[in-house]
Formats: sequence, structure tokens, C-alpha cells
Amino acid sequence: MKSDLQIAQEAELKPISEIAESAGILSHELEPYGHTKGKVSLDILSRLKDKPNGKLVIVTAINPTPLGEGKTVTTIGSSLGLNAIGKKVFTCIRQPSMGPVFGIKGGAAGGGYSQVIPMDDFNLNLTGDIHAISAAHNLGAAALDTRLFHEERKGYEDFEKRTGLKALKIDKDNIVWRRVVDQNDRALRGIEIGLQTPGTKSNQNGVPRRTAFDITVASELMAILALAENLEDMRKRFGRVIMAYNTDGEPITADDLKVAGAMAVIMKDAIKPTIMQTTEHTPCFVHAGPFANIAHGNSSIVSDRVALKLADYVVTEGGFGSDMGFEKFCNIKTRYSNNPPDAAVIVCTVRAIKSHSGRFRIVPGNPLDEKLVTQDLESLEEGTENLKAHIEHAKVYGIPPVVAINVFPTDTQEEIDFLKKKALEFGAYKVAESRVHPQGGQGGKELAEAIVEACEEKTDFKMLYEDDLPLVEKIKKISKNIYGAGGIEVSETARKKLESFQKNYGNLPICMAKTQYSLTADPNIKGAPKGFIIPIRDVILSAGAGFVYVLTGAISTMPGLGSKPSYMNVDVESDGRIVGLF
Repeated sequence: MKSDLQIAQEAELKPISEIAESAGILSHELEPYGHTKGKVSLDILSRLKDKPNGKLVIVTAINPTPLGEGKTVTTIGSSLGLNAIGKKVFTCIRQPSMGPVFGIKGGAAGGGYSQVIPMDDFNLNLTGDIHAISAAHNLGAAALDTRLFHEERKGYEDFEKRTGLKALKIDKDNIVWRRVVDQNDRALRGIEIGLQTPGTKSNQNGVPRRTAFDITVASELMAILALAENLEDMRKRFGRVIMAYNTDGEPITADDLKVAGAMAVIMKDAIKPTIMQTTEHTPCFVHAGPFANIAHGNSSIVSDRVALKLADYVVTEGGFGSDMGFEKFCNIKTRYSNNPPDAAVIVCTVRAIKSHSGRFRIVPGNPLDEKLVTQDLESLEEGTENLKAHIEHAKVYGIPPVVAINVFPTDTQEEIDFLKKKALEFGAYKVAESRVHPQGGQGGKELAEAIVEACEEKTDFKMLYEDDLPLVEKIKKISKNIYGAGGIEVSETARKKLESFQKNYGNLPICMAKTQYSLTADPNIKGAPKGFIIPIRDVILSAGAGFVYVLTGAISTMPGLGSKPSYMNVDVESDGRIVGLF
């Protein structure tokens, strides 16, 4: 079979104006970025406000292997399947970070004959949203360090006299706004800034301090972009972002620094979702960012809202497994959008379920164990407890779960039939084989029919916890009810912060940062263990986004690169054609 990139580059591309028109978007509502992508004005919502919403389908998965198990492929492929059975459909997915594109996974536009195209545009710069987030975020960081420098250079009284501004009295040891870059770079996990230039008599470079970088998609601005109602709401949320604390322990916001307006100006176009097309010319919104292990990992509320007015079915995805992006979809995104899902699709593969037996170690770049690519019903059965846990997660929220078995060429029919039987035993509403990678929409018809049936079921959507539940109890509830933990262990630092945040922000939801490879906080523990402890290392208040951010175990907000990163395969030919972007 041809490579994903080859399929994408050989696919017929229609003008984006034609895709938009067929979706019901008027010419004045489309802002083209070249011929194959464009931004859609949110003014469209005023025109469509009286139209009924379509059905919303959220695609999630079991805990994946480091190779990925085809969740985005299934998201796009199920949309193609719905189109193939005559349904009007819209796909809503996230823009990938260049960190994993050049790190482990390569491209994230789907795969085979179920892709968003052009996939090289999708995976790289697209319409510049992630670059805008980096610029806006780092402007805020520069404003903070500049204010610190000028206030401390000659003292607060002198600063107020010279500028007419009230001194903020920033505590340099309590600055929480770190700079960002959209690359995996472990060397930036701990740095010093503001150091004096050698050979100079005085330090004009700022106030020396230790800090670090996060990857851009972990920025609170990315979360705000995904959760904001419109440009006005995005601007207000920027103003509430807490960047540091003063010497009395009081928060200093972007509005206090008078930088929130400029940050919003940089991102004024980013609030508009980007429209692209699939390999079968169905419309797709690409908006907001990934990383459900360290962010909330869902596409934007505004893209869902527009799509739901334009289509019978909207298929979106939550990052990683149902313990990650799906949990955050239900407890964070739906809390702000008021658009609960009508059905959930849980993607699994024979390979991934075998890995949850704990018998195999999958390392990108290394050959797979022979039993992962040949029939082995024993390890498959041992790993099914992980699938059971994820099916139960959907039912916690009152959503009918459809299990999609993403079929690989090495899977045997006996293994597939075994998984079907087990999934139904575990309470799946429907189980479907998905062959959308090699066959596109034709390979997604069975899955599409299952989705349509599930969407007709009466749902009883409910969130996992109420707003007034104390923050620490919300963390416990996620840990016990979703992960299967016996309890949590809170560090002294985290405990003090939770007590402080509870006073004014106790009604906010929780955004857990946890490994995606396990239901526990340890990526090496597979299956569906019970009774373990989730270690809570730190908590951060994301007042602008509207959640409390909880770091568990050894999770890092700045990924690193492996010994043979994906960028080694990527190059450009003399005619501008990209090669090696899988």
C-alpha cells in the first residue's frame, strides 16, 4: 500500500470555496488561505441560530501504544462512512503540534484513504494558529519580565514616579507564566534567564531567575482558544490569566500587566476555525490543539457549534484514551459548551489490547514482538480488561458506546470475532470492524451504521461531578471512578495550593495531566489495575481557561525527543514536494 503522504499528495483537491459552499458556508463567511484551506467567520452563527443541531459523536480510544492506534483515522473514516451512507457530515479535529510531528508519531492527519488534505499543510503551519499562540503567550512573558526589571531596577517608588503606574511588586520566586515553543525540547525543562552579559558593568538583561519552557499546545491560551465563545469572550479570558503573584501572595493577571489586549490582537484570527477537506471531499474543521495528557486535548467549542448547524452528524475526537481527552470533553468542554455528545466511539486494535496483557514492550523504531502480529488469543484475552474499563467510562456519562475495531492486515478473523464478543459482553451498544485506512468511506459503512443507531438511543448525559464539590474531592472522583485508583497522595505543595484555590475557584472543573499509556500514573502498568494510588505532584490555577490543572506522577509539560526522531526522515525536494512526513 502507498504511504500516507503519497496518498495525500496524489489525492484530488477541490478549491476550498467549493467545499465550503457544499457545506452551506456562504462566500462572505469564508476567508481563503490559498486554494485549499480557509477561515470561517463566527458571524455564520448569527445566520444559523434558528437551525436545529445535528448529532454530536465523540471518538475516543483505549489506552494506546506509543505507535498510536488510529483514533484520528477512525474519526475521519467514520465521517467518510457516514457520507457514504447518505448522511450530511462534518468532522471537527485538532491541529497537531510540530513536537510529535517531528518527534515520535510523524503526521497526525489520519492515514491511508481516511485523511485530511493537504496533509503537509495540516501537519505544519496551516493558518498559523499555533504560531499566534506562541507569539501571544511569549509577549505576556516578556511583559512580565520587563515589568519585574523596571520595578526592581530603582525601586517601586521610583518606578511609580517615572511611569505613573502602580507597582505590581512581583514576587520573582512566584512567577507561574513560562515561555512556550512548539517543539519537543527537553533542554528547556529548566533554564536561567536574565543573566548579565559577560564583560558588561551592569545587568540590563532583566532580573536573573530560574524558569522553564512548556510546549505551546500546553499553553493556557490554547485551552482558552478551545473553550472561548467568541473573540470578546477570548479577550476577557486572557485578562483573567494569572501570570504571577505579588509579594503579598495576591495574583497578578494579564490585565494587571495591561498586556491582555495586545495578546488578543495577535490571536484575533485564530478564534476562527480553519476549514479543510478529507480525501473524499467532506468538510473538516481544524481548530485548537492536541495533548490530552497535559492539556484538555479537544477541538474548539466554536467549531462544534458551527458544524452542528451545518450537518446531520458531527464527528469529533478527544485526545488519547477515554481516561484522558474523553473525560475532559465530558467534564470540561461540555460544561462550557452545553453540547453533550449523542454517542461515543471507542477505538481499539488487536495490537494494543494484546499489549495490555503486560507481556510486550512496544518501542517506536524497534520491531514488534511476533505475537503482536500473529494470532495469540491468550494475550488478547488478558488485555481485554482495558477495553472493558473504557466501555464503562462511556456509560458513566450516560452515552451509548460503539466499539470500533481498527483492523490491521496482521489481525486474524478469529481475533476480531473474539474482540467483538468480549466488547458486547462488556456492555458496548454496538461493535463494528473499521477498515477505513485501506478503503476510506467504503470501509467505514459498518461503523457509520452503528453510529446512526447509537445516536437514536435515548441518552442520559451527566457529568462526573458537580461544580460545588471541593477541588480535592473532584480529583479523587476522577482518580477512583475513571482510573480505578484506590486513592490519591497529595504533595505538601499541591495541598497548600488546593486549599488556597478552593476559596475563590473551588467551583472550577479539573484538568488532569497524566500519562496516556496507562490508567495509572505509571506508563509501564498496563491493563486495568485497581486500588493503586495517584500521586498529585502539583496544581496550577488556569483562571482564564476556567479549570484547575493537576500534574500527576512524572508527567512533563515539555516533551523530549528520542534517539531517532521523526525529523530525520523529513526533507523537501527541489520542486517543493515534502518527503518523509508520515
